[in-house]
Amino acid sequence: MKNINNFFYYLLVSTLLATVSISCNDNSSVTDIKLDKNELYLAIGSTATLTANLFPYSASDKMNWSTSNSNVVVVESNDKVVTVTKGILTAKALGTATITVTTKKGKYTAECTITVINPEPELVLVEGGTFTMGCTDGDCNERSDELPVHQVALSSYKITKYTVTQQQWEAVMGKNPSYFKGYNLPVEQVSWDNVQEFIQKLNALTGKKYRLPTEAEWEYAARGGKLSKGYKYSGSDDINTVAWYTENTTHPVGTKAPNELGIYDMSGNVFEWCSDWYGTYSEGAQTNPPGPETGTWRIIRGGSYLNFGEYVCRVSFRIGTQPNNYRNDFGFRLAHSVD
Repeated sequence: MKNINNFFYYLLVSTLLATVSISCNDNSSVTDIKLDKNELYLAIGSTATLTANLFPYSASDKMNWSTSNSNVVVVESNDKVVTVTKGILTAKALGTATITVTTKKGKYTAECTITVINPEPELVLVEGGTFTMGCTDGDCNERSDELPVHQVALSSYKITKYTVTQQQWEAVMGKNPSYFKGYNLPVEQVSWDNVQEFIQKLNALTGKKYRLPTEAEWEYAARGGKLSKGYKYSGSDDINTVAWYTENTTHPVGTKAPNELGIYDMSGNVFEWCSDWYGTYSEGAQTNPPGPETGTWRIIRGGSYLNFGEYVCRVSFRIGTQPNNYRNDFGFRLAHSVD
């Protein structure tokens, strides 16, 4: 019996030692290293994070980070022996650099191409004037929230030529939340609250005062401002020339015809956030209306690529949704007051 007990004792010890040995071997047997991104856009002065992972997951080693051009982008990271590590990037100047992470012995390497861009959007001047806001095409019922039709006077302002793209969003925020990926596609899956964070960071980087357009500014620009020809959609009565509206995906910005002011995609592709709370119209004439002082929903305009029909792509169509709501057909464009 004593010999049998000794046998099981030695068997147990041997098993434990083998387990420890296997564990040690796993920790030193790195088979690959990968970054969470292969390509990244940054704005001058912005920061972002890259994550490097060792494989297998049980492995660990020291990972060394480097940049091919420290004048364009620098990278910082702790150099502890780990399985996962993060590199903190800071964009310094316009250009391109390669960020490289390697294992301690240099056997395994992963790279990410960083492109530093100017994040400022292209703006179109919208000369101030007076217009009729609301359902002017007769394509709404008497209970429509596009009524009553009323006169609005606006001062001059600027609005972006295109909806904000994924490239611009990523350059400022260091990540891309969009469902449909493509740097020249409109950024989507962004809430009104998310957009406020983007604007705050963009203004800090540029020293400018970008903002969302008011609902009145959005509609005036969509109608073509002083150059308006009274179209039902932004730039045409033929929706197919100006809007992506019966699709299963978003499309690159600026690929349909522009409106009278040279502004693209104000009908279709993605809904666009406005600054206003959602509320009912009043009959009286207004000057530079900011919308209701309080509310529950924020305004979105313009329709989207989804097959909601032509009705929602009309320049007067309006709808409200919660400011923390986001979908893969919610995007935005920016406005800027004239100095």
